[in-house]
Amino acid sequence: MNPFKTFAATLFTSTNPKEKMDQQSIYDIKINSLSGKPMNLKDFEGKHILFVNVASKCGFTPQYKQLQELQDSYKNNLVVIGLPCNQFGGQEPGSAAEIETFCEVNYGVKFIITEKIDVKGKDQHPLYRWLTKKAVNGHKNSTVKWNFQKYLVDEKGSLVDYFFSNTKPMSSKITKFLKK
Repeated sequence: MNPFKTFAATLFTSTNPKEKMDQQSIYDIKINSLSGKPMNLKDFEGKHILFVNVASKCGFTPQYKQLQELQDSYKNNLVVIGLPCNQFGGQEPGSAAEIETFCEVNYGVKFIITEKIDVKGKDQHPLYRWLTKKAVNGHKNSTVKWNFQKYLVDEKGSLVDYFFSNTKPMSSKITKFLKK
């Protein structure tokens, strides 16, 4: 092995014990369904989970249909979870009932939709803290840039990667992780 690479890897690897202590399992995070009932993410252990911050009045909203197609195509090893968010251009102003009706009527959505949450800022939901902070997820940092940004977690609960809004749900960038 190259001695410089070994030195650089040692130099740039965090040894901050607090960073290690902050890491937690995604399965311990609490979130409610759109109807307000507590969900247990541990129920999805053994499957990939694709988390997507969704909005009803966004240019990317037609991705709801593609997300349902992805869920249907990979139902044996994938759970798609949509998380309504009104932080980008006020594009998800609706109530829980309005969101549910909109998704079902316009896009035939059957995948899980959660309560409306904040994905950034001072009121960031703990799930998005986990998805966006390397100190918590153990993999990488990111920033949610817009609606329909996607985060893929593997069947063991580790963050695989994230994909910006313009990455279509059926893109090989995502599906390559789901093929068995």
